[in-house]
Amino acid sequence: MTAKDCGHHHHHDERRKLYRLLFACFLIFVIVVLFIIFLVWAILRPTKPRFILQDATVYAFNVSPPNFLTSNLQVTVSSRNPNSRIGIYYDKLDVYATYRSQQITLPTLVPANYQGHKDVNVWSPFLCGNAVPVAPYLAAALSQDEMAGMVLINIKIDGRVRWKVGTFISGRYHLYANCPAYISFGNRNNGIVVGPAIKYQLVQSCHVDV
Repeated sequence: MTAKDCGHHHHHDERRKLYRLLFACFLIFVIVVLFIIFLVWAILRPTKPRFILQDATVYAFNVSPPNFLTSNLQVTVSSRNPNSRIGIYYDKLDVYATYRSQQITLPTLVPANYQGHKDVNVWSPFLCGNAVPVAPYLAAALSQDEMAGMVLINIKIDGRVRWKVGTFISGRYHLYANCPAYISFGNRNNGIVVGPAIKYQLVQSCHVDV
């Protein structure tokens, strides 16, 4: 074997050792970063926000022939950040109403805002759906529910949130909340009469997924 061949193999071995060293350093760096993220997450223990449906004011809720539903209501929803070290950015929140899994109002956009540690935000969006076509069986079910004196309307919140820890801000996470609203029909004494509308005090916890 010539000296030239020996030199070639020597440089090849050094290059392989360098690649292995770089890969090992990269692997250690990734492990350290992941460990730090896990450690911070374990110490801070981020908890998803808690939503409560405070009340619902019903201005209109009726079915017209053949199968059109008109809904006009205002709801008050509060959100509490239970975290003592984590802030929450609400980048986008759409609020709308559903009846038996069918959307019956247009989504109302809540302005983007920031929620500090242990803070509470309150929103009171109007939800409107004029002459929304519904399936015939839904119209029949609604008539039965109104005759029974109780209608379950679900107030849903769909949006994007980010977490803030110190100066670090996470990526966007999908937030989904479902707030059941049991509306009593037939007896105006079940609510507070506000002009042509009836306001129902609910204070109902919402199911939240993030």
